[in-house]
Amino acid sequence: MGRSSRPRPKHLASKLKRIRQSFNLTQAEMVKLLDQKGLYPGHVSEYERGEREPPYPTLLRYARLAKISTDVLIDDELELPKRL
Repeated sequence: MGRSSRPRPKHLASKLKRIRQSFNLTQAEMVKLLDQKGLYPGHVSEYERGEREPPYPTLLRYARLAKISTDVLIDDELELPKRL
């Protein structure tokens, strides 16, 4: 039995970066705001470049911060609101 890969959201990285920038935060400040054990600025950088996908609890914290559903983050058909 092999593991099948799932499609990766194409716009997740840019959405995460836009959320951080809408709050005028550095990546280090974002880490503090997300308050996740084991999360470092390098991880946020990797999320924003699309090199790594954040775990669900981190996605949930991004969504709550932006006051949006996680669906908006992971569904490429949905766009972030103009104003966050």
